[in-house]
Amino acid sequence: MKQKSPWPTKAVMQQIYEKHFWGGQGSDFYSGEGSHKPEIIEPYLKAVISFLKSHQNLTVCDLGCGDFNIGKHLVEYTQHYFAVDIVPELIERNKTLFDAENLEFLCLDISKDQLPKADCVILRQVLQHLSNEEIQQILDKLQHYKYIILTEHIPIGHFTPNINIIANRSNRLKYNSGVDITTVPFNFKVKETDLLNEVILSSDNSKIITTLYSL
Repeated sequence: MKQKSPWPTKAVMQQIYEKHFWGGQGSDFYSGEGSHKPEIIEPYLKAVISFLKSHQNLTVCDLGCGDFNIGKHLVEYTQHYFAVDIVPELIERNKTLFDAENLEFLCLDISKDQLPKADCVILRQVLQHLSNEEIQQILDKLQHYKYIILTEHIPIGHFTPNINIIANRSNRLKYNSGVDITTVPFNFKVKETDLLNEVILSSDNSKIITTLYSL
């Protein structure tokens, strides 16, 4: 069987938004239910805002900011907020819609480009769409940050972590897998791990978990 050749990740993400693969038919850009469903985003925002309030004046780097329906609620609790995405049209759109003195939008490929200096990285349901090679490239850049707030969509119960995929609109759930950066092949070293938020999705026996890693 012929192996599927991977598209460049930028092209994959551009197509997702152009074809509305994540929904939002009436929107110009829509980052999916995970960025819009109240039962998913409200507890997440409560947990992350609580963290930001308790660690005043953090500089935050939001990697994969998407349509910014999440990030727009966090900016005011930071000293500076870098909002990063790989899709140039999306970044230009966000620049026209969201404005704050401490907010800066950047178009970067987070697996290849140099990332801004910051105290805290937010990675919200981004790694789950990427290959293990890209995840490793990103993790190599995250060693210099103090905090990582990572959100991943994983199966409930026993699963095989980090099954490799090519970059695409789906995650690893159909393979009964999900991303766990602390185990093989990544073995990402952290000082502390705290579960910030967990949302159970009974429709497909899965959950969206947000973990705070202190480095």
